Amino acid sequence: MSPQTRATLKTVSTATLATALFKRGLRNQFIQDVRPLNPNAGTMVGEAYTLRYIPAREDLNTLAVFRDPAHPQRVAVDQCPEGAVLVMDSRKNPRAASAGAILVTRLMKRGAAGVVTDGGFRDSPEIGALPFPAYHNRPSAPTNLTLHQALDINVPIGCGDVAVWPGDVVVGDGEGVIVIPAALADEVAAEAAEMTVFEDFVLEEVQNGRAVIGLYPLIDEHAKADFAAWRQKTGR
Repeated sequence: MSPQTRATLKTVSTATLATALFKRGLRNQFIQDVRPLNPNAGTMVGEAYTLRYIPAREDLNTLAVFRDPAHPQRVAVDQCPEGAVLVMDSRKNPRAASAGAILVTRLMKRGAAGVVTDGGFRDSPEIGALPFPAYHNRPSAPTNLTLHQALDINVPIGCGDVAVWPGDVVVGDGEGVIVIPAALADEVAAEAAEMTVFEDFVLEEVQNGRAVIGLYPLIDEHAKADFAAWRQKTGR
């Protein structure tokens, strides 16, 4: 992802991106049932770095596994590249934590762009206080070992019913998280930026009492002229 695309994606909403993706036939890119712990952390943009959990098996998932320096959960946190988003497949099961405040803080300090799980986080009040985008289903105090066994790093996963390939572009805002196929990121970002300009104009007009018919979508000639004049006036 180019620096320009990253910067552009920080200025658009997941709703606008969902429409741009729908135009390309992609209907299932919005991760279901996740929400931000800190809605004021800012827009999250980064390439996906993934971790896959499978159901825990009791003889293989004791507290002793954390003594292993090669434990996949710990390795994923320490290898997630700067500017990337760690996306975790927890099988939509929030009954045990995918991670806690210590590991999420480590991600933040290493320069990750954010973290997403379709499960839950423990220490959620502490994570929510961090200036760092983090998304989960709901708080969950039990350690991941009770239900989740970390297995694969940086492989294709499912997160909240969305297929996520390593390197896909992940964008999160106050509404949720959307996944953009890597090959489409540049064109989708550019189109979404243009859509945002138009939608800002439309919202301003509607707030001033204008009807949406002929305006949204833009088919009325007078509305087209007004939009062109607005762009010239605002420099957008």
